[in-house]
Amino acid sequence: MKYYARRIAFYAVTLWAALTLNFFIPRLMPGDPADIMLAKLARVGRDIPPAVEQSIRLLLGSDTGEPLGTQYLTYLGRIFSGDLGVSVTQYPVSVATLIGESLPWTIGLVGISTLFAFLVGIAGGIWTGAKRGTWIDGLIPASTLLQSVPYFWLALLLVYFFSVQNTWFPRIHAYGLEFTSGPEWSWAFVGSVIYYGTLPALTIVLSSFGGWLLGMRNMMVSTLSDDYVTTAEAKGLRNSRVLLTYAARNAILPSIAGFGISLGFVVAGSIVMEQVFSYPGIGKLLIQAVQNNDYALMQGIFLIITVTVLAANFIMDLVYGFIDPRTRHNG
Repeated sequence: MKYYARRIAFYAVTLWAALTLNFFIPRLMPGDPADIMLAKLARVGRDIPPAVEQSIRLLLGSDTGEPLGTQYLTYLGRIFSGDLGVSVTQYPVSVATLIGESLPWTIGLVGISTLFAFLVGIAGGIWTGAKRGTWIDGLIPASTLLQSVPYFWLALLLVYFFSVQNTWFPRIHAYGLEFTSGPEWSWAFVGSVIYYGTLPALTIVLSSFGGWLLGMRNMMVSTLSDDYVTTAEAKGLRNSRVLLTYAARNAILPSIAGFGISLGFVVAGSIVMEQVFSYPGIGKLLIQAVQNNDYALMQGIFLIITVTVLAANFIMDLVYGFIDPRTRHNG
């Protein structure tokens, strides 16, 4: 229990530090982001209610005339109530609404693709590790080559071969234009989402599974030479049991820790990939926010990414402590 209590305390303090930095950084910036945002809204003839103006000034660090401590407590109250301000890009839509609309697309695409790449890489690593020294080891350079290829270049190659030269898959968007009323709960819509998401997902899988494959293969080679594996083999246990129960179970532990970090960054999306395929995820939303100097939207996205990374790492710490009891005694 001490291990879990320490983990909870550590992440609670880290979350508080992240929220505090999010409060103070705009106040340390030169100029006044809130005045810039309000001036931009005024130029396009937007009517700004006093409550919205106060929220913008509080979140972006403008002087509201209140003591700093009062501003800080009010800021925390707004954050925990889900008030992340309003967006300049799509005023008067709130930042929370925009993030809520984009987040499922990113989690669905990048999350599933990351999980699939992890499973393929781990399975391939177990196989190549067990067959070390054979021709199967030749798969390693090919997979690492794909990993070293820039995301945007691989995405453009897939678009060229599968959307331009051969119109097998659509090039942009997340679902078919026939769904004019937007997303809906139907098998036709789900099929359209899978069809449109094939190339973006393939980009993520091809560029990331090589790292899992190489890491797992090297850990398998190291684990298979350990004494307890040799002892299991000497007892006459089946090769499959030795490989999976003894070797792979221990070799996968570092990969699980790395997978937790990867899951944390799923919410950040693949910015370049989403831009190439015009996919309506968090990455594309962040690019729009930067292009339009939408400070509230940028701040909200960065805060959500930070919280998600902390939550993913916290969950993986708990899982890691469960599957490896040594962590609870040494952590």
